[in-house]
Amino acid sequence: MSTPSALSDTHVGALPQPYLLFLGDTTVPGYAKTAYGVRDWAGDLCVGEWACGATVSTGLPVLTPREAKERGAKGLVIGVANAGGFIPDSWVDALVEALHAGLDIISGMHMRLAEIPRLAAAAELLGRRLIDVRTPPRNIPIASGRKRAGKRLLTVGTDCALGKKYTALALARAFAVRGVAVDFRATGQTGILIAGSGIPMDATIADFSAGAAEMLSPAAHAEHWDVIEGQGSLFHPAYAGVSLALLHGSQPDVFVVCHQPGRTHVLGHPEFVLPTIEQVIELTIQLGQRTNPAIRCAGISLNTGHLDADAAQELLTRTATQLGMPAADPMRGGESFDRLAQAALDEPAGA
Repeated sequence: MSTPSALSDTHVGALPQPYLLFLGDTTVPGYAKTAYGVRDWAGDLCVGEWACGATVSTGLPVLTPREAKERGAKGLVIGVANAGGFIPDSWVDALVEALHAGLDIISGMHMRLAEIPRLAAAAELLGRRLIDVRTPPRNIPIASGRKRAGKRLLTVGTDCALGKKYTALALARAFAVRGVAVDFRATGQTGILIAGSGIPMDATIADFSAGAAEMLSPAAHAEHWDVIEGQGSLFHPAYAGVSLALLHGSQPDVFVVCHQPGRTHVLGHPEFVLPTIEQVIELTIQLGQRTNPAIRCAGISLNTGHLDADAAQELLTRTATQLGMPAADPMRGGESFDRLAQAALDEPAGA
């Protein structure tokens, strides 16, 4: 059986679309972030959802693989990003059923689909594809640290899973609306499924991770922007290495700090207190200046989905006043987000 190709330099048309989103037996909404992200940013590519005991839902029509195939689906996307990125035995029957229904399987997990004997055998028998998008390209160079032409924005965070991808996508869209030449650069499995290309930073070898970030965002014309999806946090006890490599290799001119108000401790690591936004700004500038001395913070992105509109607006206004820079929720949009997008684009005085 031929092995699936990586998507690092592949266009979205190479993926079998439309998608049926698979939620497995997930009970934690945060673990279904891949399904939610694809629904929110590539909803026109989704025909429905399917599960085998999950208590979370994307709100899309519930379809069996056979029903989804009849509605035009070509690929089943594993919409789960659990701790460790593994595929449990309890999912295998459901995945084999999808193959028999005529769907290819697309996964962003660390575990490779072809490593599961029943899946590999079924895919070979049926002529179906097993596609792992969490596969970095070959021949990644060691980072040079040299400044590249073009402009770059990186989203950074106080923690994982609080809006770095959504913020980057929203800013890229806002730049395009303003007539700016822009590309969204995906660095995780969900972003790759949405954009159709990218490099899964957490799957690269550590010594080459900064080089992968340089490769992801190559030299461009002077007015072109790359908006780069951030990963992890510089303060994360497990993932800070990925965040630092991305910062050094991206060489961002601008960064936006993402935070979820009310979160006090690192997700999954309750013994570690979350850093403040001010601490993230200070450390990002200190470390980012190594490869781009002109790095600056454009503003703050707050995930206020748990607040009502009035409380969210009060918090955004208060945060902007306290920090002296725009604060916005990209999913709410409005004037505050317009100010954030414009602050990212505006050249600082004296530049």
